[in-house]
Amino acid sequence: MTASGGRPRRSGDKLVRPYVVTDGRSQPSRNTLDLVTLLIAADDLPLTGLSPEKRALMELCRPGALSVAEVAGHLSLPVSVTKVLIADLMDSGHIVTRAPIPSARPTEARILQEVLDGLRARL
Repeated sequence: MTASGGRPRRSGDKLVRPYVVTDGRSQPSRNTLDLVTLLIAADDLPLTGLSPEKRALMELCRPGALSVAEVAGHLSLPVSVTKVLIADLMDSGHIVTRAPIPSARPTEARILQEVLDGLRARL
């Protein structure tokens, strides 16, 4: 059996098209998600009534925070499709997002030297 484009279909290929997973939508209801946005699942809401993809997304995030890119990779879905699913789960209260912790800014050597001199003066 071959997949579209004439290439052989692997046993792991999905038969459901992305537009079916997102109910035909190509854009999420929010434009606040990027690849490193962290997703945290609410553990007090039931998963009944969620699509299989949304349920799988919730189960991935329940043990701890994952980024949008990690979730897309684990689900083997395009990031655009994953963002639509995440936005739906945010709207229903199933997922909370958090911006990643920003990287520390490099400090000036002068400031560090002043702190070191102050500590040495006290000891």
